Amino acid sequence: MKLTVVSAGLSTPSSTRLLADRLAESARDELAARGHEASTGVVELRELAGDIANHLVTGFPPPRLSAAIDAVTAADGLIVVTPVFAASYSGLFKSFFDVIDPDALSGKPVLTAATGGTARHSLVLEHAVRPLFAHLRAVVVPTAVFAASEDWGSGGDEYTDGLPGRVRRAGAGLAALMAARPVGEEPEDDVTVLERQLADLRFD
Repeated sequence: MKLTVVSAGLSTPSSTRLLADRLAESARDELAARGHEASTGVVELRELAGDIANHLVTGFPPPRLSAAIDAVTAADGLIVVTPVFAASYSGLFKSFFDVIDPDALSGKPVLTAATGGTARHSLVLEHAVRPLFAHLRAVVVPTAVFAASEDWGSGGDEYTDGLPGRVRRAGAGLAALMAARPVGEEPEDDVTVLERQLADLRFD
């Protein structure tokens, strides 16, 4: 199975990339427990910023960007992680998904995550990131992961899971969706499903 990670972190090292790597490891472990071997590829948007801007203007993706788009569209599952800027996903993150065919992610399992300086930004996953992938008709994992600065190294408390627990739960959710979808299967969109159901009806 192919698992592709999209990281929109801007610095090196990056907490965004660190979270992405931990989620990928969790998903691979869960897939292995289900009897599936997964290869992982990482798309670092920081390295593609100029190519993305050129593609938005010209309509033609340079080779590196084209390879990144192919890695995303051919994946059996995606992990997407963005830093929070101005209470939303980063412009670079949004621009990358703007250059991908709107139908390419239909039915694809996607695990969403974000990083920020404070937990007060955590709702960005629900009011910005999840709606973006719902619009693209992806199947979004119910558990999203937000990592604030204070989450790193924290084990949580009696009321709240720490970051490691949330990472494990999210990885398990993505693995379950990937394992339930045959490798390489083209998903049916809502219109196709409706047409097939209507064709199965019998009218006297």
